[in-house]
Amino acid sequence: MNDKVDKLVIFLAKRDGIDKLVKTFQYVSKLVHYHVEKSHPDYAGRAKQWEVAAGLSRKAFRSGRFLTGFNALRRAPGPTPGFRLLAVLANAGEMVYFFFDHFLWLSRIGVLDARLARRMSFVSAFGESFGYVFFIITDLIMIRDGIREERRIVGGGGGDGKMVGKIRAERVMRLMGVAANVADLLIAVADIEPNPFCNHVITLGISGLVSAWAGWYRNWPS
Repeated sequence: MNDKVDKLVIFLAKRDGIDKLVKTFQYVSKLVHYHVEKSHPDYAGRAKQWEVAAGLSRKAFRSGRFLTGFNALRRAPGPTPGFRLLAVLANAGEMVYFFFDHFLWLSRIGVLDARLARRMSFVSAFGESFGYVFFIITDLIMIRDGIREERRIVGGGGGDGKMVGKIRAERVMRLMGVAANVADLLIAVADIEPNPFCNHVITLGISGLVSAWAGWYRNWPS
């Protein structure tokens, strides 16, 4: 029990950890609002307030987050020219997303003109979706390379169990990354090009929870 509590404390001490917790609140409350909107309007109103508060809180937590992408490019741009190009495209999109998200947050809390919110939301979501496409491509390439390496090791009769275990663990992490990025991509598309599927509350709610819980898995202390 103490070990689990220690891990939870470590998880919540991280910015990504608290973000995933509040993201869970945000999308659970969205689904609750949808479920009780007609039967219990008073509860639906409270759920909506919780959703909005959680969304604004997450934007505040992400202040300065655009520097993460810049630092990733500066520290570890990638092992090959192809991966370096993917890293530049992915992180550039993410930096646009987080940078303009500041202005979206400020416009929604009334510091900036509220009329800017729609424009900032579009630019931020466009950068987000652009970046996610290249993060997904990178993860899929790494998963493919890992499968090939695992087959080579097993086929060669080397029996390197530790290496195979490491490859499989990395594959799970990358699959979680793909799941989270695909889910967030659906949410971003709902902002860029509204449509009945992406903008449906169930689609948004489930996508948000998939992203949040995949993030929980990836950030949970080992």
